[in-house]
Amino acid sequence: MADIKKGLAGVIADTTEISKVNPDTNSLLYRGYPVQELALTQPFEAVAHLLWHGDLPTDEQLAALRAKEREHRALPENVKKVMDALPTTAHPMDVVRTAVSIVGANDPTTEDASADLEKAFRLFAVLPAIVSYEQRRRNGQELVEPRDDLDYAANFLWMSFGEEADPVVVEAFNQSMVLYAEHSFNASTFTARVITSTLADLYSAVTGAIGALKGHLHGGANEAVMQVFEEVGSADRADAWLQSALDEKRKIMGFGHRVYKNGDSRVPTMRAALERLVEHYDRPDMLEIYRALEQAMADRKPIKPNLDFPSGPAYALIGFDVPIFTPLFVAARVTGWTAHIIEQRANNALIRPLSEYVGVDERHVPGIDAEALPEDTSTIEETE
Repeated sequence: MADIKKGLAGVIADTTEISKVNPDTNSLLYRGYPVQELALTQPFEAVAHLLWHGDLPTDEQLAALRAKEREHRALPENVKKVMDALPTTAHPMDVVRTAVSIVGANDPTTEDASADLEKAFRLFAVLPAIVSYEQRRRNGQELVEPRDDLDYAANFLWMSFGEEADPVVVEAFNQSMVLYAEHSFNASTFTARVITSTLADLYSAVTGAIGALKGHLHGGANEAVMQVFEEVGSADRADAWLQSALDEKRKIMGFGHRVYKNGDSRVPTMRAALERLVEHYDRPDMLEIYRALEQAMADRKPIKPNLDFPSGPAYALIGFDVPIFTPLFVAARVTGWTAHIIEQRANNALIRPLSEYVGVDERHVPGIDAEALPEDTSTIEETE
């Protein structure tokens, strides 16, 4: 039998200039920059520019990007109508996936690959409106129009909750977006690259990536983390809960990562943001559960938290419904997805792996004379 790499584990499928995990420092790098440095110093708009263009923007470029982003913030009317036609019981990821399809259908340049960067920018700018409206729609609230005087993160929160967020909250939210923006050939990014490799359009690739991100083993993990917190209930129950979950061989969401062997390099930054939010909202119970679960796992297994573990409770403290957590991931990761889509198209090869067949041997339908079936009699003339 062939050497099967289940889940493509360890398989290097292509090259990329966009991101990597540096094994020497255990740091996730965006275009060479450690993500923790970017999260502490850069607005999300600057990180989007970095992922698309390869360098951080100058002050002039950032100002131009922000001005342009404000022009594309509003939710298109027909996108709103389609969202309104969907049941509020639908998972928000299904609604976001559908909304992105409508954005693509609206775009007359959908089939023009040379316009992919513009499409990427429009999705980056409009996704906060889509996600924030879904946060409100499912709670029976009206759309909040964007504000031109707020930067990306502050405006996202304004549209979600209808009030201006405290700077502590804006900073934490901005950092979460930077940390979620990109992560090499993860499942959703690879999905986007596979779709792009067929020469499908950017919106199709992003829609497919959203589908991949929905799963609990990928983007949906941040939702599952909050469900764990709710199950545990209080710090004094964490140890017993974890032991019971391990005895039942349950997968503990928010712990472990296929790429990181010495802990997720994004966690310290997001944990610090969570600690500031806990202080801001006066919710020490949230941090107590976090620490108790982290310690309970450390006492049993050498498995450390991943980014989803601090981001789940952080988003809950900010006020987002748990099912909105993964759409927030979409709004961040669309920058990385589209950077990869553009990179894939620039040096494309159809991604089409082989499989090892382990089914029944060849057999024939009863009553069929296999020797009497038509044969391929076509000829191909060889030319020098």
